[in-house]
Amino acid sequence: MATRKRASLSSTTEPPQPKENTQKKPTSDEFQISPPKSAVILVLSLFFFLPYFYLIFHHYKIEQELKNSILINAALSLIGYFITVKLIPVASRYVLRANLFGRDINKRGTPQGEVKVPESLGVVVGTVFLVLAVAFQYFFTVDSNWVVEYNAALASICFMLFLGFLDDVLDLPWRVKLILPSFAALVLLMAYAGHTTIVIPKPFIPYIGLEVMHLGWIYKLYMFLLAVFCTNSINIHAGINGLEVGQTVVISAAIVIHNIMQIGASTDFDYKQAHVFSIYLVQPLLATSLGLLAYNWYPSSVFVGDTYTYFAGMTMAVAGILGHFSCELPLITSSACRLHSMPTTPLASV
Repeated sequence: MATRKRASLSSTTEPPQPKENTQKKPTSDEFQISPPKSAVILVLSLFFFLPYFYLIFHHYKIEQELKNSILINAALSLIGYFITVKLIPVASRYVLRANLFGRDINKRGTPQGEVKVPESLGVVVGTVFLVLAVAFQYFFTVDSNWVVEYNAALASICFMLFLGFLDDVLDLPWRVKLILPSFAALVLLMAYAGHTTIVIPKPFIPYIGLEVMHLGWIYKLYMFLLAVFCTNSINIHAGINGLEVGQTVVISAAIVIHNIMQIGASTDFDYKQAHVFSIYLVQPLLATSLGLLAYNWYPSSVFVGDTYTYFAGMTMAVAGILGHFSCELPLITSSACRLHSMPTTPLASV
């Protein structure tokens, strides 16, 4: 009864309070991005998987041991694709909370142009890639002759991933961006124990008088510049939804096909091991990049940031250098960049 009297008294003496708005304002914790474009990724993947399985199982007779290691790495990479697809929405909320976002400049002046698009989602791809690479090394032992170079490759990639995220946070000038890959390349060159010779093209042999030329430190200088080129070749192509990730997918698929063709056509076991080593690095890159492309395809739900471009460029440079096809890598990279840089989709801020 006393409680009821106090309630009645307060209701007559106190002025009515305005009702609070029960609708919650959207926060970064409640942010939801568009679902992944899995159908598009499936169609694109068929262009790669069909020749991939044809070359491995039908066209070439690859040793069973090498074939098993390649397929195990492919299965692990497929798991990485699904992990990437699941982690990107989670990471997007944390990225927005840290005010790392961009806006689609093609929709400027419309409500969609004011939507904050999460940026620097390449950190998810890089993290999943490194976990896959370490897990593969631990559970499926890499040849002891390659352990030092394999770890050096992972160190260079990890260093470049860190520098890319640093660039996204601090917005470094271009003169600094050109220097950053050189520090990561030093780790790779210190562990490089491969040859420093090149095969002279047949039309030039009569003029040079040599079939094989030893270059020494000049070849290492070339590899140093190659790492800088590959990193910035991905980073400089930006501004269109799916461009950076798309060209990485095209280049990675071309590298995998090239490696399989070299493995199947060669009789030198060490030469085959070098290309298998390259596949160990490129297949996880391809799978995780497809997971990011599912969200970065137009209209983009996330932006990749310099974190991804630096990471992807260094991974391909490492795969080419330690896979002993650094001469062919610029041709593959430049051709894919030219093919994929045609402006077929609206521009977007990156």
